[in-house]
Amino acid sequence: MSGSGEARHVPVLGREAVNLLAPRAGGIYVDATFGAGGYTRLLLETAEVSVIGIDRDRTAIAGGFDLVEQAAGRLTLVEDRFSHLGEVCAAQGLAGVDGVVMDVGVSSMQLDQGDRGFSFRLDGPLDMRMGQEGPTAADVIARASEADLANIIYIFGEERHSRGVARAIVAARKETPIATTRALADIIAKVVWSKPGEIHPSTRTFQALRIFVNEELDELYLALSAAERVLKPGGRLAVVSFHSLEDRIVKNFLGERGKSGGGSRHLPEVAQDAPSFELLTKRPIVADAAEVAANPRARSAKLRAAARADAPAHRSAVLPSWPRLSDVMRGG
Repeated sequence: MSGSGEARHVPVLGREAVNLLAPRAGGIYVDATFGAGGYTRLLLETAEVSVIGIDRDRTAIAGGFDLVEQAAGRLTLVEDRFSHLGEVCAAQGLAGVDGVVMDVGVSSMQLDQGDRGFSFRLDGPLDMRMGQEGPTAADVIARASEADLANIIYIFGEERHSRGVARAIVAARKETPIATTRALADIIAKVVWSKPGEIHPSTRTFQALRIFVNEELDELYLALSAAERVLKPGGRLAVVSFHSLEDRIVKNFLGERGKSGGGSRHLPEVAQDAPSFELLTKRPIVADAAEVAANPRARSAKLRAAARADAPAHRSAVLPSWPRLSDVMRGG
């Protein structure tokens, strides 16, 4: 699989994730966030497996065509959201799979493309969409109310200056449309200051808008539930996340589905679903110093994994009541 002379993408915690999946010859695995194909490549090299790669980013799918050719029939790429992995597997005629890997959030490939609008370090159109459809970040900035902007920035970016940032955005857009990453970063810099060595003042606001525009946390909830349904008994799930909101969702999902029994002996017994997962990581696996030195993005990465039990999938959880794109854009 390493015949090409091109530089290879090295996925964060890639070897650890693949080792936890324990790929075996003849198995079928889903790389639910294909990106630059790093996890898929490791899976294909580790064992004689077949992989279904999913990505909503058309550029990522197009970039994987060479790997499809090298894989000689063992790799199928599908342009879709990873929350649809159940439908993707069904369309491939698969009743179940042996493993699912997810790398949640924006890819370094997307961050490095200024015209995608993900990074405040590169000037470009304020887009931030992982796919080709739906409102852009510029649309949200232009239409969302000050209260909605403050909520989005606070909830999804955990930015304590969210009200000040929202106020500044609304004041600025009255003068001229905010259409570029540089324009937005300049507005934020007037409200949020950082000391040397701290994260860039725009980091949390850009993160919040990206998560909101792509509905990333809802997507993660739905993708985890879909993986629970498509994994065979004994099949494995490995998820790499990059900030606390994502990791909390993964931790809670696997924790709830890994529980057995419980409850107080002083209270009436409540019917509880049998555990659908067995945790493989009691604590998240993090990158070692060498990986962080080679890839600073790995500093915040956390890997959690679990094996599918024989019990039926649990009922899908109700999604949290945070701001949603459809509501904000309709009301804006």
